[in-house]
Amino acid sequence: MTTAPPASPPSTGTASDSGPPPSPRAATVAKKPTARYVVVGLVLAGALAFLLVKGLGSALDFYLPADQAVAQKATLGDRTINLEGVVAPGSIHPTPDGVDFVVTSGAVRLAVHNSSSPPELFQPDIPVIAVGHFQGNTFVSDQILVKHSSTYIAQHPSRVTAPNGSKR
Repeated sequence: MTTAPPASPPSTGTASDSGPPPSPRAATVAKKPTARYVVVGLVLAGALAFLLVKGLGSALDFYLPADQAVAQKATLGDRTINLEGVVAPGSIHPTPDGVDFVVTSGAVRLAVHNSSSPPELFQPDIPVIAVGHFQGNTFVSDQILVKHSSTYIAQHPSRVTAPNGSKR
């Protein structure tokens, strides 16, 4: 008696039919790296957006002239701003913790209390930036920046003192 070989399922004639069908796990494994890349990409994009917003937010600080700051005092509240003005002559009074002075801008005169050492170029009749906030009718500052152009020394040589004490 002759036995016939076992019958095989009918073939469609494609090369993919040569092995067992792919398992559902193999299809899932192939999708995981793509999903991971998407998640990592979203996390990196979110981190980059956060850094840009935080970095540019602090870099975009503007200078508010004293007259505008006084006009906007109610809306500014105790928010830290960069106050711009010219130091009024005769208004500088050293204090144990810093200096008190008055800045002018337009017709406005604003009292400033600074709680740090003023820079060497700080003196009457020069533009300054005071970093701080309003406290009542006084601007309370913890940093003074002297604002001057690159031609300041050439225009006012008697106002600038070298570290050795000589005038430039």
